[in-house]
Amino acid sequence: MNTTTIERPETTNHRVVSSEQWLAERKAFLAREKELTHLRDQIARERRSLPWERVQKNYVFDTPEDRRTLAELFKGRSQLLVQHFMLGPDWEQGCQSCSFMADHTDGMNVHLAHRDITLVAVSRAPLARIMQFRERMGWRFDWVSSNGSDFNLDFHVSFTPEELATGEVYYNYGKLPFPHDEAPGISAFYRNEAGEVFHTYSTYGRGVEVMMGAYNLMDLMPKGRDEREAPYKMEWVRHHDRYEQQAEAPAIGACCCDKRA
Repeated sequence: MNTTTIERPETTNHRVVSSEQWLAERKAFLAREKELTHLRDQIARERRSLPWERVQKNYVFDTPEDRRTLAELFKGRSQLLVQHFMLGPDWEQGCQSCSFMADHTDGMNVHLAHRDITLVAVSRAPLARIMQFRERMGWRFDWVSSNGSDFNLDFHVSFTPEELATGEVYYNYGKLPFPHDEAPGISAFYRNEAGEVFHTYSTYGRGVEVMMGAYNLMDLMPKGRDEREAPYKMEWVRHHDRYEQQAEAPAIGACCCDKRA
């Protein structure tokens, strides 16, 4: 495994102080952390108060059980969380960064289910390709194919050749250049007792970091995320079954749009 590290100012000749001074500065910083916690709580409340939009189209997906509508993906729960997983119709394997996100899913799923949430990944690849990659990665979460539907296009995580030819696509609520025909995202939906489905929220770009619990732990460490200055910070990420080959692998850009925005 590649153990190359990046020397950073934060770990070079860092300040070392007495226990008394360490505790005083830590307690002072705790106040700043509490500010962030309270702000995050406030943002979450404001997010929940955003308006919803009714899902008008009858999206249908290929699943291992059979064809299923968007409403049926809820599996009897009232809330559905979708990971827009980058695995295009002709891709051999899933995006490395989306796979990094998905590595966190199985452990969370039982807890989400007990809070009335069903989580499912959706990709445009044919179901057979999805199942092949899912088996390789050892995942258990539900993953369905939107191949043949407008779902990915309507939620702005897949782009047509015509869109790409213009040099800009509509992604993360604005026009910007994008290097691929697939993009990452997370969308939330609600289903009421009448069976109506509403789109309540979507986030893209760095918003998908909410699924990357490993990043939160890295942020606690002296070296942080330890990512080099590059257009795509997640270039270091590999599929979890490919890290042993990293020492010989050439440096490649991540397949997701980053730009730290």
